Amino acid sequence: MKILIIEDEPALGSAVRDRIRQAGHIVDWFKTLTDARAALMVSSYDFLLLDLGLPDGNGRNLLREIRRDCSSLAILITTAQDQVSDRIAGLSEGADDYIVKPYDLDELVARIDAVARRYAALPDNVVMIGTIRIDLARRQLERDGQTVDLSAREWAIVELLARRPGAVCSREQIEDALYGLSDDVESNAIEVFISRIRKKTGPCLIMTVRGRGYCLAENTSR
Repeated sequence: MKILIIEDEPALGSAVRDRIRQAGHIVDWFKTLTDARAALMVSSYDFLLLDLGLPDGNGRNLLREIRRDCSSLAILITTAQDQVSDRIAGLSEGADDYIVKPYDLDELVARIDAVARRYAALPDNVVMIGTIRIDLARRQLERDGQTVDLSAREWAIVELLARRPGAVCSREQIEDALYGLSDDVESNAIEVFISRIRKKTGPCLIMTVRGRGYCLAENTSR
C-alpha cells in the first residue's frame, strides 16, 4: 500500500515511517496539514495515518474534508487525546480506527493491516488467471499452488493491476503507486520491476499495451 503519514513529532514520525516501510509499504510523511493537502492533490494513497493535534490545525478538519468527497481512503487516527468523546468524534466523522499515543509500533502495523483487510474483504478480493491466484486481502500471489515471494514494489504493481481487471494502467499511474514524493525514479524502473514479476510468475500474467501501459492478462476470473 501507499501510506500517507501526518505526524508533527519528528522522532515519532521517523520511527513510524521506518517501521511501516519495513512492513513493505510505500510511505510519504508530512508534519503539517498544509503539506499533506498538497500531497493528496498530486498523489493517490491507500491509507492515511492521521495525527489530530498539528501545528496548523486539527486533523479532524482534514478527515471531514476527505469523507465529504466520498473518498475510499482508509484512515487511522493517532493522537494523544485519549478521552472517549474524542474517539467517538473521530470515528463518527469517518475514521476507520483510532490508536492513542504512546503506542507500540508493531501494534500500529497490525491495526493498519486489519483496516486494510476490511477494505479488501469484498466479494471480488481474489483474482484467478490460469494457475495464478492473487489474494488481495492476504496480499499474496500463488502460482500452481505455491506462494510466490514478491518484493513490496513488485506486489504493489500486481495489486494495482488486479484491482482494475481489464483496465490499462499507465507508467505514471504505476510510478505513483510505487514511489513516495521524495523518491528519485529511474527512467527504466517500471520495466525492471515488470521483468522481475514475469520471471517469477511467467510471461503471460502482465501484458504490455504498446504506447499506453500495462494490464493483467485477459482470461481473468474472480
